Amino acid sequence: MTKQLAGRTALITGASRGIGRAIALRLATEGANVVLAAKTSDPHPKLTGTIHSVADEVKALGAKALAVQCDVRFEESVQGAVDAAVTEFGGIDILVNNAGAIHVAPIEFTPVKKLDLMIGVNNRAVFIVTHLALPHLQASGKLGRHPHVLNLSPPIRLEPKWLSGGSAYTMTKFGMTLLTLAFAEELRDAKIAVNSLWPRSMIQTAAVDMLVGKEDSEAHSRKPEIMADAAWEIVSTADLKLTGRAVLDEEILRERGRADADFDAYATVAGNQDIWADFWVDGYGEGSLPPWKPLGK
Repeated sequence: MTKQLAGRTALITGASRGIGRAIALRLATEGANVVLAAKTSDPHPKLTGTIHSVADEVKALGAKALAVQCDVRFEESVQGAVDAAVTEFGGIDILVNNAGAIHVAPIEFTPVKKLDLMIGVNNRAVFIVTHLALPHLQASGKLGRHPHVLNLSPPIRLEPKWLSGGSAYTMTKFGMTLLTLAFAEELRDAKIAVNSLWPRSMIQTAAVDMLVGKEDSEAHSRKPEIMADAAWEIVSTADLKLTGRAVLDEEILRERGRADADFDAYATVAGNQDIWADFWVDGYGEGSLPPWKPLGK
């Protein structure tokens, strides 16, 4: 049976580990060619995974992979990744802007170099990568291949409680979502869907391990696969039926028919119900996730 993404190409930034890796593997199971664009080409002493190890995992699933070392802060590096993708696979149909930088701290404890890094990766890079991939996404749209841009950023929450203690990180992540909303309108006529995706819960990744400690990360998180499944539901949606939205992983999965019991399987620790909410999600900092309710209700 033909897989839904057979013959289509996904370029994923920050794809050497964590959520980027999980999305790469999920799209590979649907037949996509996967371009893994990230900085980690050689093994890191403290972090698992490289673009080459993930490429091997993609190929083991029967899909095609291309590993490209890329620093999304630099136009030449991004252009090289885009050119390599097009040379290898003939085009780009899906772009996942997953690369991110995080430093959550009050103003006085946020060095300018950290601010510059987050602006460079979370905002500027999303614009650069989308800008350089755009001609190929437009070509995909003309062929009726339902191109998508997916940015890993949250719904914008402007209540005061969300605006204190991490203003630089909040600015850059909300900025990504503003780009999502703007891109969706600019690219609607080109038949390119643009959405943002964010986890309702804490997801165990290397970054979260460093933020809260590995013990709490393991005890109170979900696995990256929930984000990968949600990403799949978004990028497999045809005909601009889903564009210009910033959704939570649980939200889109529930819209597509998932029941409460389905989410238990995503817990990092099997059977654990004490899952913590992520940034900008109701329940953040209050212990386990509150009972689910749709956004806006």
